[in-house]
Amino acid sequence: MKRWHGLLLLLFTTTVSAEPGDVQRFPAQGAPTAQLRIHGSTDIEVFATVIADYQRLHPGTEIVYEDIITQDMYARYLRDRTGPASPDMLISSGMDLQAKLVNDGHALPHRSAQTNAVPAWAQWRHEAFGISYEPVAMVYNTRTLPAARVPHTRRQLLELLRAPDAPLLGRVGTYDVQRSSVGYLLATQDGQRGSMAGALLGALGDNRVQLEERTGVLLDKVSSGQLSLVYNVLGSYAQARIDAGAPLGIIEPEDYTLVMLRTAVIPRGGRHPEEARRFLDYLLSPRGQQVLSREARLMPILPAAGQRRGASPERSYRPIQLGPGLLVYLDGLKRRQFLEAWRGSMQQER
Repeated sequence: MKRWHGLLLLLFTTTVSAEPGDVQRFPAQGAPTAQLRIHGSTDIEVFATVIADYQRLHPGTEIVYEDIITQDMYARYLRDRTGPASPDMLISSGMDLQAKLVNDGHALPHRSAQTNAVPAWAQWRHEAFGISYEPVAMVYNTRTLPAARVPHTRRQLLELLRAPDAPLLGRVGTYDVQRSSVGYLLATQDGQRGSMAGALLGALGDNRVQLEERTGVLLDKVSSGQLSLVYNVLGSYAQARIDAGAPLGIIEPEDYTLVMLRTAVIPRGGRHPEEARRFLDYLLSPRGQQVLSREARLMPILPAAGQRRGASPERSYRPIQLGPGLLVYLDGLKRRQFLEAWRGSMQQER
């Protein structure tokens, strides 16, 4: 187990810079009585509304939020977990890396009325908790991709990629799974769920797919018309842009739509574990879930807070269950084999 852990850490620390991301300090709104340091993969501007509401309830709490990509978050925690800047909470869309931290004994347990309400598929060992969930979608530019050609299944996307007039040549994008742990998780889940995954990767490679590390960059490119379609991205981020006027459409594939979790873990080594527990209970409370839904535009995990989303995903939804199954593709050998096959697909006819 120690050898596996060391190999995994080496794989991640040699492919990312693990440098600090954007940091924002939210001063206490009253006499300072508590502190909380959060490392999160959700953009600061999205999560700021949640922090502001929490501080209305707890004005004495100062919060420092650092926006970090999921791979960096994992590597930095393992590197700095005993240092003065060790985080009190990790909030990440990298479900597999959060599960790995729990599996390796780096998480503190928490039980409360709020955590007991979390659906069984969205919590593990009372140490990792889904706070919101994300349907994984295709997003297209409504001005550059005619409605008649919009794919609604992966097979239709494959046919569009293979069309003789090549409408998506150089105009399709997805995550770079070598740099994005979320992209890696989604690609491996696709591989486990359908025989079409390999053909689809090959067709993306043939169409000179543009690869990016972050959702925001992919959505920037499709919003501007530089790309016509992006595959396997987080739906809530696209919806926020649509609400702001971007010419985008969202497709939740009818064959199956992956559903991933944004998860919270209270790591060992943080200086303020009780404040982290209080913040987690807030996130899972009816009020916190409503703020996540209405203000942050994230899809709440508890059904009472959302419209149609929560503990019973829609018929085509395939939730990625939080648990030990997520560790399979973090094995060093399996990861190398998967990435070698993925690179081979991406290099076709480049």
